[in-house]
Amino acid sequence: METKLQELKILLQEANDLASAAAVLNWDQETYMPAGGGESRARQLAVLQRLSHEKFTSAAVGNLLDELAPYGESLPYDSDDASLIRVARQQYDRQVKVPSSLVGELGSHTAQTYQVWTEARPANDFARLQSYLEKTLDLSRRVADCFPGYEHIADPLIDFADYGMKASSVRQVFADLREQLVPLVSAITAQEPADNACLLQHFPEEQQWTFGVDVIKQYGYDFKRGRQDKAPHPFTTSFGVGDVRITTRINEHDLGDALFSTLHEAGHAMYEQGVNPALDGTLLAGGTSAGVHESQSRLWENVVGRSRGFWVHFYPKLQALFPEQLKNVPLSTFYRAINRVEPSLIRVDADEVTYNLHVMIRFDLELALLEGTLAVRDLPEAWHARYEADLGVRAPNDQDGVLQDVHWYGGIIGGGFQGYTLGNILSGVFYQKALEAHPAIPNEITEGKFDTLHTWLKTNIYQHGSKFTAPELIERVTGGPLWIEPYIAATCTECRL
Repeated sequence: METKLQELKILLQEANDLASAAAVLNWDQETYMPAGGGESRARQLAVLQRLSHEKFTSAAVGNLLDELAPYGESLPYDSDDASLIRVARQQYDRQVKVPSSLVGELGSHTAQTYQVWTEARPANDFARLQSYLEKTLDLSRRVADCFPGYEHIADPLIDFADYGMKASSVRQVFADLREQLVPLVSAITAQEPADNACLLQHFPEEQQWTFGVDVIKQYGYDFKRGRQDKAPHPFTTSFGVGDVRITTRINEHDLGDALFSTLHEAGHAMYEQGVNPALDGTLLAGGTSAGVHESQSRLWENVVGRSRGFWVHFYPKLQALFPEQLKNVPLSTFYRAINRVEPSLIRVDADEVTYNLHVMIRFDLELALLEGTLAVRDLPEAWHARYEADLGVRAPNDQDGVLQDVHWYGGIIGGGFQGYTLGNILSGVFYQKALEAHPAIPNEITEGKFDTLHTWLKTNIYQHGSKFTAPELIERVTGGPLWIEPYIAATCTECRL
C-alpha cells in the first residue's frame, strides 16, 4: 500500500504541477503580458488545463484510488495520507465526469474573454462582450449538465467552490442574513453619512504602495515567498506554499481602494502560505472552500483593518506619509470615514453592511442566467434594475455596472459569488473563537502586533489546507455549524451602532 500511495502522490503531483504552470501563465496575462499575447495565451492555457485534467482523471489514478480505499479508511481520519486519499477520491469522482475537451475549450474561451474584458470595461462597451458571455453561459451549462440529477442547474457549479452547498442552502443563508441586514441598512442610512472627504484627496501611488506593503509585512505576509503587483482586478494566486502572489490596484484619488485591496489579498495569501509544507505539491495544499478562503481576506481587511485599534497604531504612520492631506484630520474622523455606510455602486469598495447586498444581486442574476429566465443581452438593464430596487442607486454606465467584476469574464457563470458572503459570516465566527482563546488580541492589534492572531489562524485553519471540508473545519474550530450572529455583532461594532 505504501508503494501504491507513492505512485498516487507522483501522479497527483504531476497534475498539480501542470495546473500550477497554467496559473503562472494566467498570472502573467493579468499583470505583465502585452495585449497582443491574448490569442496565443488562450491556446497555451487550454493545453495545460486539458493536460492537467487528463492526468488527474486518468484510469491509473482511478485504479490506485480504488486499491487504496481500504488502506485510507484504516488510517486516522485527520492524517495527511488518509486525507489525501479521501479528498482525491471526492475530486476525482467529480472531475472525471467533465470531458477534458470541455476543460480545454473552457480554458481557451475564458482566457480570450478576459483579454476582451480588459479593453471593453474601460471603453464601457458591453456589446463587445455579449457574444463572449453568451458562449461562457453555454459552456457553464454544459459543465453543470455533466452532473445530472441536480436540484438546480447552479448546484454543481456552487459545489465546485463551496463543497456540499447548493442554490437552496445558499438562498436560505442569504434570507437569514438579509432579515438582519435590511434593518441595519435602514437604521444607518437614516442618519447623516460620515464625512469621507479625507479619503478622496490626491494620494500619490508610491506612498500608498509603501504603506500597504509595510502593513501586510507586519500582518505576517512573507515577501520571501510572495510578491505584490498591479492588476485591473485584484487577485491572489498560488504556485506552491513557497510562491503565493497578490495584486492590487491604485486610485490616486481614493486612499481606500489600494489599501483595503492589499489587506484583502494578503489575507488570502497568508492562508496559502500557512499551509503545512508537507502538503506542498498535493491537492491538499490550498484553501478548503471559497467561503473559508474569503473569511481570511475579509477578516484581515475588515475585522482587523477597519478596527479602531488598528488605526491607533497605524494612523500616525499614514499621516507621516501624507502630511498635507491628513495632518489636520483627527483619528476619529478618519476612522468614521473608512467605516462609512452608504449604498454604492462598486462591490469591492462597498462598506461592511451593504456589501452582502451586492453579492446577493450577483448571485440572483447568475442563477437567472443559468435558468434561462434572463438573457445575456438583457443583463445590463437587469443589473441596473436590481441596484435601484435593493440599494437605491443606478450606475451611469455599464463600466460601473455589469462590467465591474471580472468573474463572469474570466471564468464560468455560477458559484463565483456566494463565497464572499459566506466568508464575511465566517470572519466574525473565527475571530470570536480567536478572542475566546486569546482575549488580549485587540490590545495587541493596538500595538501593531499580529503574531497571536496569525498563529491561532495558522494552527486552527491554515495548516490543514483542504484536508477537511468547510463544515468539518468549522465544526473543528467552533464546535458547531455556521451561524451569523458574530458577524452581525462585529459589523455593528465597527459601524458604531
